[in-house]
Amino acid sequence: MSRTPKRTTSRTGSRTPARSSVRAIDIEKQLTNKFRERAATIAVVGLGYVGLPILDAMHTAGHRALGFDVDPAKIRDLKAGKPYLKHLGKALHDRLARSPRFDATADPARLAEADAVVLCVPTPLGKHQEPDLSFVEASTRLVADVLKPGMLVVLESTSYPGTTREVCLPILEATGLKHGRDFLLAFSPEREDPGRKDASTRTIPRLVGGLTPAAGRAAHELYASAVDRAILVESAEVAEAAKLLENIYRAVNIALVNELKPVLGAMGIDIWQVIRAASTKPFGFQPFYPGPGLGGHCIPIDPFYLTFKAREKGLATRFIELAGEINRRMPEHVVEALARALSDAGRPVRGAKVLILGLAYKPNIDDVRETPAAEIITLLSSRGAVLSYHDPHVPIFPAMRRYRFDLRSVPLTAAKVRAADAVLIVTDHDGVDYSLLAQHAKLIVDTRDAMARHSRMKPRGRVVKA
Repeated sequence: MSRTPKRTTSRTGSRTPARSSVRAIDIEKQLTNKFRERAATIAVVGLGYVGLPILDAMHTAGHRALGFDVDPAKIRDLKAGKPYLKHLGKALHDRLARSPRFDATADPARLAEADAVVLCVPTPLGKHQEPDLSFVEASTRLVADVLKPGMLVVLESTSYPGTTREVCLPILEATGLKHGRDFLLAFSPEREDPGRKDASTRTIPRLVGGLTPAAGRAAHELYASAVDRAILVESAEVAEAAKLLENIYRAVNIALVNELKPVLGAMGIDIWQVIRAASTKPFGFQPFYPGPGLGGHCIPIDPFYLTFKAREKGLATRFIELAGEINRRMPEHVVEALARALSDAGRPVRGAKVLILGLAYKPNIDDVRETPAAEIITLLSSRGAVLSYHDPHVPIFPAMRRYRFDLRSVPLTAAKVRAADAVLIVTDHDGVDYSLLAQHAKLIVDTRDAMARHSRMKPRGRVVKA
């Protein structure tokens, strides 16, 4: 275990190192050698959908890996090799649990053992769509408590350009240690996509930007030791802005097809067929697909971080805000489509038995962060619908920041489908028997074009695309 250098306290109360003779070039050289020789201890703060994969990547690369989380259940599960993120697989958890180069802790003092600390904590929105950086600030303070000369700190949490420099740096320098002289600070945006099979943390290219060239180069060496391709960009701000651009690009294009869906539907045109037709063009077009609303940890949230920063500069982000407005109202659009379909069948929403298929925000995973299913359930409950759900990946609806539901997944049986006045497909998991729905459902409201893609059987009842 490395030892934290003894410190003195200044008259202002900030801590200063007893000796600080390490220059930026020395820190960079020292860290570079450790990263290249796989002789470093890498600590990851926040062991969720972002932190656990990068922790595993660092460990697989040969580094000593230390995971930290405030949730003791995660620590217990990791030590026992018990998967709490199912999409990552049992092998990852077994690999870490059995390794002498890995440990997990809820004790922040142990972060002092690290040569590099990577922060992977949530950056949600407040109730007025403003950035909530409380997790970033809290985790940075944990690092500040153990900060030592020669340490590298990297933020991975998505935020507005300037967060690393304007939020993290002052907290770390309040210790009396100075960036460039005593420690280095950088930003490397996470690019996780839970459930994706054709890419992994190791194969997805990594952007890295430092507060100084030396910080950038040191952080680049860290990631280059663990992923196939690490790309050094000019600054932390460039890396922060690039991450936002990636997600804004997706949010705006999803909003476009979400806006086109009811327009084309009113013309009697199936938007999914239109997208498939347009996708035959080998250049100048990339398919995006409509749905019941946005979910996940990035697209529903990250664009508004740039909107917030733009307002600080007196500028407007009209495309971003319009896209957000369109995407946020999709759950209401789905509920209205369901209400019309029930009405056409002579059934009001109040008292109607609605079986919701899928809670996760995307197929084949158990991730319910920002899932549109939560808002759809809220809207249907307020209108008096009798609700149940089936999701093979989410047996119990977990508590969320804004939602609490006492619901458990029900088995998908012929009897259950026949008893429902409507089946509402919110998430198109592959492991669902769509032929069962086609054979027994009276009414299917399909937000994902799932029936057309997954079932070859002609539906017995009515299918409405919403």
